[in-house]
Amino acid sequence: MQHNSTFIQSFIKYYDYPTDAIALFTEVLEKLDNKKSFARSFDSLIKKFVSHKAVINASLLNSLEKLAIRMGYSPYTLNFVFLLSLTEYLKKQYTLLGIDDKIYYDTMADLKYKLLECIECKGVPGTFVPSWYNGFFRLERVAYGRFQYEIRVITDGEYTLKCGRIIKKGDIYLNFHIPSSGVPLTDEIRFASYREAYERVKNLFPDGKVLFGCHSWLLFPNHREFLPENLNIIRFMDDFEIVKWDENDTFKDGWRIFGKDASLPYEKLPKDTRLKKSYAEWLLKGNKTGEGLGFFLFDGEKIIK
Repeated sequence: MQHNSTFIQSFIKYYDYPTDAIALFTEVLEKLDNKKSFARSFDSLIKKFVSHKAVINASLLNSLEKLAIRMGYSPYTLNFVFLLSLTEYLKKQYTLLGIDDKIYYDTMADLKYKLLECIECKGVPGTFVPSWYNGFFRLERVAYGRFQYEIRVITDGEYTLKCGRIIKKGDIYLNFHIPSSGVPLTDEIRFASYREAYERVKNLFPDGKVLFGCHSWLLFPNHREFLPENLNIIRFMDDFEIVKWDENDTFKDGWRIFGKDASLPYEKLPKDTRLKKSYAEWLLKGNKTGEGLGFFLFDGEKIIK
């Protein structure tokens, strides 16, 4: 077998997955262990993934979907079991590269975040964004504390920060993502992550100042018009110099705030948190949503403005 059920069970218990999810994933794994035709199909996809340098593409997902239908499960669920089956493979890659276990387990916590999103939005344990994990299994994206990071290159545009730093095509920067871990974006949490990331990549920046970048709905500048000033989102925005932003006719990130309720008419959106209430009222007034691109320089202790 290409998957190690014992390792997987230990892995999901480490993260304290929901009981129903554990039961479902265990059932799927047992069926894969006991039905040779299913095992052959599944294991061939694992082997192909590993031998082709970790690419989750349309062809692979189509094959997983067909197998899920044969087995009687949601494709979202089999997508997740496929990723779980690769966690031991990734652990071995981390070990070979001398990357400590803490970074591995912090990084792989993302699977639980996506699992909970799928349960909330689709009503079934699994993941509806399996291709997101290409970056993780290629070891291009890792977590340092609260955020997930990857080295990227500026491909277009030129921006001048207030501190005088010119960002131009070809420059490298440390791009990062904000997973839905539920951990508040407090000053302490944010800067702990920035400092850890800085120590890992500072040698790539000769002047000792790491350029951080982020493109996210969290950096929508108009948040200052309708979100409470003391929300951590506003404090997070204050870390950045937002160099570009866009408005959208549809709220494509609505599921990140409202989950399964995102498709409801605006007047019926839940308002049980300050963020939900603020967004619901903003949308009800006919306002648009959007996202922003921001950067900041970090010297290991403070942001340089």
